[in-house]
Amino acid sequence: MSDIDFVLTYLDANDVEWQKEKNKYSPDKFADVNPNRYRDWDNLQYFFRGVEKYAPWVRKIHFVTCGHLPKWLNTEHPKLHIVRHEDYIPKEWLPTFSSRCIDMNLHRIDGLSEHFVYFNDDMFLTAPVKEEVFFQNGLPCDSAILSPQSFTSEEQIQLFLAPVMNLSLINKYFNRSKVMRSDPAKWFSPKYRGELFRTLTMLPYPRFRGFLPIHLPYSYNRSTYEKVWELEKDRLSEVSSHRFREVTDYNHWLFSYWQYASGEFSPRNPHLGHVYQLRTRTEAEKAGQSITGQKYKMICLNDAVCDSEEFEETVSIVNSALETILPGKSSFEK
Repeated sequence: MSDIDFVLTYLDANDVEWQKEKNKYSPDKFADVNPNRYRDWDNLQYFFRGVEKYAPWVRKIHFVTCGHLPKWLNTEHPKLHIVRHEDYIPKEWLPTFSSRCIDMNLHRIDGLSEHFVYFNDDMFLTAPVKEEVFFQNGLPCDSAILSPQSFTSEEQIQLFLAPVMNLSLINKYFNRSKVMRSDPAKWFSPKYRGELFRTLTMLPYPRFRGFLPIHLPYSYNRSTYEKVWELEKDRLSEVSSHRFREVTDYNHWLFSYWQYASGEFSPRNPHLGHVYQLRTRTEAEKAGQSITGQKYKMICLNDAVCDSEEFEETVSIVNSALETILPGKSSFEK
C-alpha cells in the first residue's frame, strides 16, 4: 500500500484571541452557531496516543488549526505537519469559522498524500487497525449503503440538509441504476450485513435519495477532491466563502458520495466503529465500556450534551475510559 496520511482538524474555543476574532463577525440568520461545536473535551492527546499505538504505519499527521496549538503538543515530531488555515485556504475566505470551508479544501494542503483519512477532533482509534481498514488497492474503504434522508427535529435539519444538497450534485452527474448495475458487488457486499436491507428498500427509486451516514474517520483520495472542484468550482467556492456554517451548504460527504457513484471505493463493514451521541450519563457509560473493552476499532464521541453540569460528568466518564487503554504520553506530547 502506498503512503497514507491522517488529517485532523482542531479548534481551541477557549482561545481569547480566537473569540475576539469570531465576535467581529455577525452570522447570517441561516448560520449554525451551536456552541456545542466549540466545547473543549480536553482529550485530544488520546487521538495521538491512539495513532501511535494502533496505527504506527501512518506516514504523516496534518494538524489543521486556525493558529492555536495545544500546549502539550510536540510540534517537532517528524510525523507532524502543522497546517494553519492561511497555509491552504485562499485568503479571500479567511478568517473562517465554518467547518465546511475548512474540510472541503483539504486537498490544497501542501504535501498531502493521494490517500488520506480525515478525522474530526472527536474521533479516536481504540484498537489496532491495519492500513487495509482505510484503503485497499489504492481505493478508499467505505460503506455505500442506500438510506433515505429524514428529519425529526430542527437540529437534524441543520445537520442533514447538507447531504440533500450533496445528492443534488451526485444525481446531476450519475444515474443511480447504471451505477449499481455496473458494479453490483460493491453495492451488495456481504460486508454490509443487515444494512443491505436498507439498500434493497431503496431500489424502486430511480435516483440517489440518500446514504447511511457513518460518522467515522473518512477515507479519501485527494484526486476525488480535485475532480469535484474542477467540475463545481463556483458552487464549492460559494460554500467556502460563508464565514459561518450554513444549513444550505454542501459538506465534505459530497466527496464520499462521489467515490460511491464513481465506483472508486472498496466495501467495508460499517460496524468497525460506532458513533456515540452523548446526551445522557447512560450513553456516556456505554461509550466508556466499549472503549475499555475495545469493542470497536474506532469511535466518535459526539457532543450532544446540553447541560453544563452533565457535560463535565460526561467528559470525566469518557476521558477516564480513554486513559485506561491509552495511559502515558505518546511521542507527540512534550
